[in-house]
Amino acid sequence: MFFDLQFGFGVLLILLLALVVSAIRILREYERGVVFLLGRFWKVKGPGLVIIIPGVMQMVKVDLRVVTMDVPPQDVISRDNVSVKVNAVVFFRVIDPQKAIIQVENYLMATSQLAQTTLRVVLGKHELDEMLAERERLNLDVQRILDSQTDGWGIKVTNVEIKHIDLNESMIRAIARQAEAERERRAKVIHAEGEKQASASLLEAAQMLAQQPEAMQLRYLQTMTQVAGDRGSTIVFPLPMDIFKHLLGADKPGAS
Repeated sequence: MFFDLQFGFGVLLILLLALVVSAIRILREYERGVVFLLGRFWKVKGPGLVIIIPGVMQMVKVDLRVVTMDVPPQDVISRDNVSVKVNAVVFFRVIDPQKAIIQVENYLMATSQLAQTTLRVVLGKHELDEMLAERERLNLDVQRILDSQTDGWGIKVTNVEIKHIDLNESMIRAIARQAEAERERRAKVIHAEGEKQASASLLEAAQMLAQQPEAMQLRYLQTMTQVAGDRGSTIVFPLPMDIFKHLLGADKPGAS
């Protein structure tokens, strides 16, 4: 009889210890526990030691750290009817554990699906050139839409980054030809602008020389000197008669 009492007491003690152990929860600094009392929301507990009465209370852990979610490649048709594949990465975290557990069944899956849909919708409103050149603005647009839609789930989307925009080979060649044509156009514009400036400078120089005939003659002689210095052969140039007129005019009586 005494042995049976000891055995029963030992079993009861083991059950009590098991009950106490099962009632103890330890939450880390970045964890929170959403506690339900008889199926109804009670409070958010943690971090640290949390006591849960088995059979009466249930607790769901929620991680408050930033989640890095990779958005798989999405088929996007741009506004100018170009088909591309786009993938991105989304950074978000839970700021309200109660909403993250009660308002949505699986907030990770829901955020992933919403990010994929939003990425296709936002990029589909833009042309291919905007996708390639204004990626920072598109990141902000996607982040703002995601953040507003996940606010009711207690989730804060902190950043969205578009990683790759994959084009097919024919589109890559077309873009290369377009870039080459653009470079040629710019080169022609720069060349034409240079010709325009050179023509204006020549016209200005001609007008200045026309106002001073002596300057024209000196320029003519300077050109002859340069040509004669560059070549070893004898070159015959016509000599303007204006030079002789000025010289003869200087020898006449009364000339100043």
